[in-house]
Amino acid sequence: MADTARIAGVASAFPRHYYPQQFLTNELKRLWNGKLENPKLLDRLHAHAGVEGRHLALPAEAYEHLATWGQANQAWIDCAQELGQKAICSALSRAGMAAPELDALFFVSVTGISSPSIDAKLINRMGLNRNLKRVPIFGLGCVAGAAGIARAYDYVRAYPEQSACLLAIELCSLTFRQDDCSTANLISSGLFGDGAAAVIVRGAQTESPNGSNRPRILATRSVFYPGSEHVMGWDISEKGFRVVLSPEVPSMVERHLAADVDVFLADAGLVRSDIGAWVLHPGGPKVLQATQAALELAPEALHHSWESLRKVGNLSSASVLLVLERFMQQPPAPGTYGLLAAMGPGFCSELVLLQW
Repeated sequence: MADTARIAGVASAFPRHYYPQQFLTNELKRLWNGKLENPKLLDRLHAHAGVEGRHLALPAEAYEHLATWGQANQAWIDCAQELGQKAICSALSRAGMAAPELDALFFVSVTGISSPSIDAKLINRMGLNRNLKRVPIFGLGCVAGAAGIARAYDYVRAYPEQSACLLAIELCSLTFRQDDCSTANLISSGLFGDGAAAVIVRGAQTESPNGSNRPRILATRSVFYPGSEHVMGWDISEKGFRVVLSPEVPSMVERHLAADVDVFLADAGLVRSDIGAWVLHPGGPKVLQATQAALELAPEALHHSWESLRKVGNLSSASVLLVLERFMQQPPAPGTYGLLAAMGPGFCSELVLLQW
């Protein structure tokens, strides 16, 4: 197992605008004044989101002036470049690498669109390698952080002398629809935040990074659940993105996750009790509770996931990478197995087996 890819560096980046949850709830009640049938429902949903505060791409007062999807998307393009550069630079620094050493860049997002894509804009902005292989991926949502690591791992297995970067940027606030008073939008308006994260994955034949906090990637697994497209995603119209968030999400976790994890681990000769680091996407309180119950985990096993949710909310694809960053900063003992996992639109799951 020594000659396999490693995660060499992980770093997050956030917009400078940070607001307590209660402030954001009050702002939304002001924007929705007269439109909500039951304003107390918004208070209740936000209070139960498990979130203390969130970063926003723009100052809070700017959102009511975003009259069109085009304006919101341009704000996404501008902010994404700034956060992307910060995240990549920090991840490279932690990996002990310089920007020209990157050979491939995987970019994931589901909250905005751009062509040229953000990864191309960052080549110009950062002076990255002109021969950099770019793989922009749209549409995977919350699962994209785990899927992106898996795809970066696939790349460095094919090119073990090279290094790849995964960049996840999600500016969920810029998808906010003032005309949407659905329960799904009320929930998402209290749950999702803005931010970015970058992960450096180095091939087996690159110089090994020093430190016990650089886990090896041992295996990955993708699982798709047919007939579940309605569970999560976007309805897209001339007004932009409208959230699709079914109450079925926790039950999907309960029905599928444990069996898929057990089969995946068995293929590696492991069982759940062998896992000492659970790097799980903090989708929300009900999702984390369903995950804990399905996998029969002790409450402290998901501490980093709960803390990430509490401090910054759900950042879609970037969230599981923030949890990974916490494990990199407080690494388990050498030899510890870890499971990085997320679920998202499709409906689907992505599993990544790690070892510190």
